[in-house]
Amino acid sequence: MSLSLSLFSLQQKNQRGVALITVMLIVALVSIIAAQMTTRLQTQMQRSTNIIFNQQAYWYALGAEAFTKRVLIKAFKDEPEVTHLEQIWAEEGSNYPVDFGEISGEISDLQSCLNLNALHPKAKTKDEAANNSSSSSKSASKTPSATASKSKTGSDKQLPAATVLEGLIINLNIEGIGNFEAEAMVNALTDWLDSNDMITGSGGAEDNDYASREFPYLAANSYLGSVNELRLIEHFTPAVILALTPYVCVLPQNAQHLININTLDAEKPELLQALLDSSLEDAQEILSSRDSSGYENLEDFYALPELSKVNMEKWQKEQFVVDSDYFKLKASARFNNSYFSMSSIMKVNDTQQIQIISRTIGRN
Repeated sequence: MSLSLSLFSLQQKNQRGVALITVMLIVALVSIIAAQMTTRLQTQMQRSTNIIFNQQAYWYALGAEAFTKRVLIKAFKDEPEVTHLEQIWAEEGSNYPVDFGEISGEISDLQSCLNLNALHPKAKTKDEAANNSSSSSKSASKTPSATASKSKTGSDKQLPAATVLEGLIINLNIEGIGNFEAEAMVNALTDWLDSNDMITGSGGAEDNDYASREFPYLAANSYLGSVNELRLIEHFTPAVILALTPYVCVLPQNAQHLININTLDAEKPELLQALLDSSLEDAQEILSSRDSSGYENLEDFYALPELSKVNMEKWQKEQFVVDSDYFKLKASARFNNSYFSMSSIMKVNDTQQIQIISRTIGRN
């Protein structure tokens, strides 16, 4: 009898132990579920907070864009016929404190650099540029380039921008890059922009060249969207692109080739050297002789004694203007721990109104 009671008591203790273990497992399971729910809730709350912060930083960047419009309007209200580096828009990048963050921005003139899209067949050739008289008025400088295709069969017609780009690549003294390599790059870029499948020169490249690569693609056969697109084009190496970047730019869907002599960077004379086909010393001397407020008209520029050393052809004179229509804003905004960067390309129209023609999100 006592043995039976002992066995019964042992069984009850075992059952209580199993029940306790079961309860502990349930508690542990509930704790894990609760912890996961709490973690997910916190993640969702943080994600929502990040979205709100990012959105606020975005609106701050748009505020910088609106402010830039006002700056440009004010600059051209005072001096509608001339663009130079003494105007308010040309000040170095500024930072503005705002609630829980800051806004910074920098405006640059897109006519103080070589527009790579000017190698598009819709640009003017040298022959056509030479047949047109130069004009110093603002309305004349805003006239779009005439449509003319560059001959693809070794024609003597050469786009001014193609000549300038080839000279610029050579002037930069990039290691391993000479006349032949520079010409090949210009030919490849020309083929990338034109809409036909005919090879330009000895260094051109069309669909077959790109389709045969390990990761195949086709030529754009259209305007460049960004300077970074050069990475896709035959012959353009990272060293070349890195060296070219401070001197070139891209105007969206625009083959205009007009350089503002008033806003050319005096510390980058290689571009003016290529534009004039001069020596580097002559280009430096010409830029050094420029007043901080630039020239009121092109006649003042052409009358420079320093230019007497340069034999400028008529098509070369056609490249220059003293006013600009295209500007680029690089804006960045920080709100709490969120950061937003944006680049906007703006056009000043004939009525001095500012139009946003391109907006790129991210650092570029």
